[in-house]
Amino acid sequence: MVKETEIKLRASRATLTALREHPLLKKRNKSGWQHCELFNQYFDTPSRELAQAKVALRLRRDGEQFIQTLKGRGQSIAGLSERNEWDWPLDKNKLDLKKLTDECWPAELAELDKKTLKPIFTTDFVRDKAEIAWGRGKAKVVIEAALDLGKVIAGKQHEEICELELELREGDPAALLELAIELAAKLALMPCDISKAERGYRLFDPSCYSVSLPEPALDAAMPLDDAFAALAWQLLGNSQRLAEQYRFNGHWKLLEQWLAQLIDLRALLGSLGQAAPRASSRELREALDALLEDWRPHVQAGQDDDSVRQATPEQFAAELDEPRWGLFSLQASRWLLTRAWTEKRNERGARIGAASIGRWLQRFLAEEAAALQLDRYQRQPEDLAEQLPRLERMLVWLRLARSVLDIPEADRLYGELNKLAELANRPLGEDELLAARTAQALTVFMTKGWKALK
Repeated sequence: MVKETEIKLRASRATLTALREHPLLKKRNKSGWQHCELFNQYFDTPSRELAQAKVALRLRRDGEQFIQTLKGRGQSIAGLSERNEWDWPLDKNKLDLKKLTDECWPAELAELDKKTLKPIFTTDFVRDKAEIAWGRGKAKVVIEAALDLGKVIAGKQHEEICELELELREGDPAALLELAIELAAKLALMPCDISKAERGYRLFDPSCYSVSLPEPALDAAMPLDDAFAALAWQLLGNSQRLAEQYRFNGHWKLLEQWLAQLIDLRALLGSLGQAAPRASSRELREALDALLEDWRPHVQAGQDDDSVRQATPEQFAAELDEPRWGLFSLQASRWLLTRAWTEKRNERGARIGAASIGRWLQRFLAEEAAALQLDRYQRQPEDLAEQLPRLERMLVWLRLARSVLDIPEADRLYGELNKLAELANRPLGEDELLAARTAQALTVFMTKGWKALK
């Protein structure tokens, strides 16, 4: 068994061509490009029990070699994935079920009759691969770069494979992101944690690709730094999965959800005060602000205009054809992986970062509630939109971490505050909007949760 650590980057054919001649890869290439054709047959039961257990079983033909591979349940966050992998060389192009022993086979599939495993889809592609030496001080790092071009085929359905895969052979996983960022500075490379196997299953059932990562388990004693990292990873990973699925099927709701993840991530970045000095997050905040400046009004316009919604898949494809989205995603992943916000902060910032999330969050919400001055906006509802950033900062924590709060009716407080934010986000000029803002501000003001924060 080996542990596979890699990052997949969706590309275009033009980008793959450019990567073969990229100066950085030319300079660091220690093996030269090696060309091969890979034919891969994936297996599962008719009810796809392997997919449900998050494992993949593959039989690969590489030239005259046959290799059986089982990929175990792993974790994939924001494009960077880790999972266990077992490989067995075979003499012929046929599964050897005897290799699938308890040592590698998932316990939840112990009762499965392996004889029910059948071919379900193929992923056939050509690969150009090379070993890239990536220095990190005195530490040795070796990365295999693979340029893959081909197709996933499931019955009569098919989808193109066109991606750069960077796999860590030796060294620190952060090196994968460092190399990817260098390449994505001028080339459109989109982090994409959907594997070739997941694409095959998605062709069978487009809805089987989950656009939401599991929610992190938070408890009141968890340090703020750990809670922030867990929530930011989830939001970033969700945004990447939503971008991939909207690119795939163009369903408008996915774009709305993608934007919501970015709004939450921006609010989260702006909420930590001295625990995350502004200098440490400046580059990410500026990139997020640029994305939100372009896409927030576009999504708002599309909510009531079908022509906008119909034209948006092409516009989003144009966004993905530029480096901006991929570069932001990779830089955010590296920032989170290295915990860059903890560097060069003062002692007070370090103490805040180490504080328990339960205590910090209640204090943070109380300070924001006092600064919001809800009684003022009951009198001046026309000015409520100016408080939208503050409302979004409060909402992201209430949405994702209110379970750690020790206040009454936290769920109701979140729901009513969310309604107020929706009203603040609507443009002036709508009939009865000001009256609705006044009434909702009063409703929030009277909730038990709000009173507990005062």
